[in-house]
Amino acid sequence: MPTYDYECSSCGNVFEAFQQMNDKPLTKCPKCGKKVKRLIGSGAGIIFKGSGFYATDYRKDNKPANPPAGCPHANKGCGGCSGTH
Repeated sequence: MPTYDYECSSCGNVFEAFQQMNDKPLTKCPKCGKKVKRLIGSGAGIIFKGSGFYATDYRKDNKPANPPAGCPHANKGCGGCSGTH
């Protein structure tokens, strides 16, 4: 269910409401009872479910990164480093 942001035109109260997409927009502020407006750009979100977006869609292999040039541990088979040990 999407989350919509609203702002009261009287008291400035900003709040969120969980609503179905076919629900009518809210009209009254829960704080003061005056008129509210739904803010543009809210209500849409991305939900990631499952085993992982990165692991299934972008990752090429499971090999560790190559160690940086001049890494003192490169020949010890550490599989890569950030340059700090």
